[in-house]
Amino acid sequence: MFHRASQSAVDAALRPHGLGLTQWYVLYHVANDGPLTQRNLTERLAVERATLSGVVASLVRKGLVEQLPDDNDGRVRLVRLTDLGQRRWAEVADPIEPISRIAFSGIDPGDLDTAVRVLRTATRQLEVHTSKGSSS
Repeated sequence: MFHRASQSAVDAALRPHGLGLTQWYVLYHVANDGPLTQRNLTERLAVERATLSGVVASLVRKGLVEQLPDDNDGRVRLVRLTDLGQRRWAEVADPIEPISRIAFSGIDPGDLDTAVRVLRTATRQLEVHTSKGSSS
């Protein structure tokens, strides 16, 4: 339930900027580590190539990113922020912080530390389980 509520809050924070959550994730990676190839973005976001192509195409239409040929391999397309994309990124760089402040207001810091520790451990265990290809 928390995941849905927090995702709805992030969607609501991004909507006035004309962005969806997946578009924000693309901007996040390109702003912080870009320019990136679409292949890099596909791996980082763990989405299908066709899905990412549509998201990137939408961001190109909005003028937030541009696709350029890689200097080393002209068949590879690099995605980077445009000037407008950099300005928009400055507006939406962290929609999660104010939402987290609201969500966790009044909760004991020790309880939050415990929750973070438990979730990190659970995540690590699932990642190990998944990487082994085990279904048990």
